[in-house]
Amino acid sequence: MWYFAWILGTGFAGAFSILNAMWLELHETKPLGARDDLRAP
Repeated sequence: MWYFAWILGTGFAGAFSILNAMWLELHETKPLGARDDLRAP
């Protein structure tokens, strides 16, 4: 049943890459002087 492990592994790798790209989009570097209104005082 090596094919089951292979397809499961590629599925997890694909999901991880998509989540990683989404995380990087949320944590982009902001230009200097940009305000960050989401942070509490």
